[in-house]
This record gives sequence, C-alpha cells and structure tokens, in this order.
Amino acid sequence: MAKPLADVTVLEMGTFITGPAAGMLLADLGARVIKVEQTGQGDPFRSFKGELYSPHFQTYNRNKQSIELDTRNADDLAVLDKLVAEADVFIQNFRPGVAARLGVDAARLQGLNPRLIYASISGFGAEGPDRDRPAFDTVAQAASGFLRLLVNPAHPRVVGPAIADALTGFYAAYGILAALHERTSTGKGRLVETSMFESMAHFNLDDFTHYFSEGLTMGPSSRPHVSQSYVFECHDGKWLALHMSSPPKFWENLAAAVGRPDMLGMPQFATRDARIENYEHVIAFLAPIFAERPRDVWCAELQAREVPHSPVRTSAEVAESAQARTLGMILTDPKGPKGPWRTVRSPVSFDGERMTDVSAPPVLGADNEAIVAPLRGGAGND
Repeated sequence: MAKPLADVTVLEMGTFITGPAAGMLLADLGARVIKVEQTGQGDPFRSFKGELYSPHFQTYNRNKQSIELDTRNADDLAVLDKLVAEADVFIQNFRPGVAARLGVDAARLQGLNPRLIYASISGFGAEGPDRDRPAFDTVAQAASGFLRLLVNPAHPRVVGPAIADALTGFYAAYGILAALHERTSTGKGRLVETSMFESMAHFNLDDFTHYFSEGLTMGPSSRPHVSQSYVFECHDGKWLALHMSSPPKFWENLAAAVGRPDMLGMPQFATRDARIENYEHVIAFLAPIFAERPRDVWCAELQAREVPHSPVRTSAEVAESAQARTLGMILTDPKGPKGPWRTVRSPVSFDGERMTDVSAPPVLGADNEAIVAPLRGGAGND
C-alpha cells in the first residue's frame, strides 16, 4: 500500500480539531504520528461523550499513537525533548503564548532540532488586534465572511459541520508538506503558521474575488442562483439535488424528464439569465412536479437523460451505496480498542494504490509503554 510519508515522524500536541486534523492527514499518508496528550485527561475532545473516546475525538485521530506527558514537569519535558530530537514535524494549535509556557515554542524546539518543521495553528494569527481572541469554528466562519453565505436571512441559524476547524487543519498539512519538500534541498526546518481566520478567508476566495473585481457582495443565494442548483422534496419525503449549470441540453433534458417540454418557452426558463433572475419562480414551478413521484423514480428518469443530479443522502446511504463499495471507501479496523471500528478512507490514490490500511484512534496513553518508558530509562508508565 502506498505510504509516501512512511519516513516522516510527527509529534502532535493538537487538541479539538485543527491540530489533530493536520496530524491525521499526514498519518493517512503514512507518517508516524505520535499524539502527545495531557496526562490523565488527554485531548479535551475525548471527553465530549464519555470514556475518553467520543466520536468527535475519533473523527480526527485515526492512524496515530498516543502518549501522556505534562511538559510542565521537568522529567516529562525531558522525554519530549528526546522525541523532538528525532522528529521531523511538530504540530500545535494552542492560543498564542501557551506553547512558550509549556516549553514547546518553536525557538526552543528548533534549537534542539534545526531540521524540525514546526507547525503553529492559531485562531487569528500571531499578531494583530485579534491575536488573543478565542476562536472556535463559528467565530472563524463569521469573522472571515464565510458564515453569512450559509445563513438564511429569513431564518438565521448556524448550520453545517465544523468547516473552519477542518479546513484549517488541511491548510496546515499543506504548509507542512511544502516545508518537508523544501527541507530536502536546504536541510533546514521551517516555522509553518496558519490561522482559522486566514484559512477561511482563503477558502472564501470566490466571495472576495467578486468583491475586488466587480464590487459585488455575495449572499447565501448568490452561488446557487448562478450555478442553478436546486433541492426538491419528492413524494416519499426524500430530497433530490440538481446542478443545472449553463449547458442548454441540461434544461432540455430536464424538461423532457418532468414531462413539461413546454416549460422552456416560459419567460422564467427562456435563458440562463432569466432562470437566474427568476430563481424562486423556477423552484415554485418545479417543486410540485417533483413532489408527485418518489425519489428513486426521479433518479432513474434523470439518470437516463443525463441530467446532473443526486439523492441528498444520509451518511448511511453513502456508506451503503454501490459507488462507495466499488471504490472501497469504507475501511474497518477489526482490532479497535472498543471493537471493530469503521471510517472513510483517504480520497487520494498513488499509481492506482489506495490507502486501505487503517488503525482506530488510540485510547489515551496506549503507547506509553512502548514510547515513553524507554526514554525514562525503562521505568514503565507513570
């Protein structure tokens, strides 16, 4: 199985999502990731649902090892220093100033190992008036301008998953990989920094481009209107998504599929610009039609006519779909600490090789005996 980072060792002092997500992405690529956790407590995400093994924690901590250290303790800091001396990457997502208080700031650790790639993830960056503000997913989404593109102004509610947290982890891993590549020629490590604020602003690039280029401020309906994307409820209460974009053939085929070839002569359907301008009228016309038949019937009809669509699936429906089974997307570790453990594999393949091995997230301190004890002189667990 392809493991392009098999020769890379990562120390991750990550908590919640951003740091652990970066570590997981590297672990998925074959890196050895040692998660350094607070003694007795571990990553706070562990305790979100009992027994220090919550589903929240499991999401971002597969393929890792776990050790317990309290670097405020001199003996534990000495153990960490020995690990740092041999590591390639160190990841932390503490608020500014915390790493220094714990003795794990970049200057000190890179002094021990000049080849170390040190990744620091923060909420708002290492400087500026917002530097010390607490940042969580919704805060970062709102501060970066992204949240307003998700919220229905008629019924304002925060919706969706922890996008800012997860994406920031992706950006951190992206920076780490670049620094590892550069190190092959320079022999030196780098301080790699990113923040939730910067990451989400970059992810929201289309919004900024429209503002800079055209002076337009996008809203929650801007992209669906332009892309001509829709969701309809079918007769069985299940939802169906359409992405009609711009080719006329999509609309011609849709008109045939719904049995209304005459609809393209109506003003609201006449042109792409007309459909964008009359988006709500298009929905009002099509919604009752889709409500007449079950979703599976509609999917068969739309598939036959090559209309871009998909059922709006639940996670169970995705996992059980023929496409997911064919691609081997669902992996199982039969020896998980709480029994067989399932997850979605990395989406990246190398020369046709998929990453099909997976290890369930470790219980707290699972690797104390193997990793920490020898560095204490074989004294065993604390």
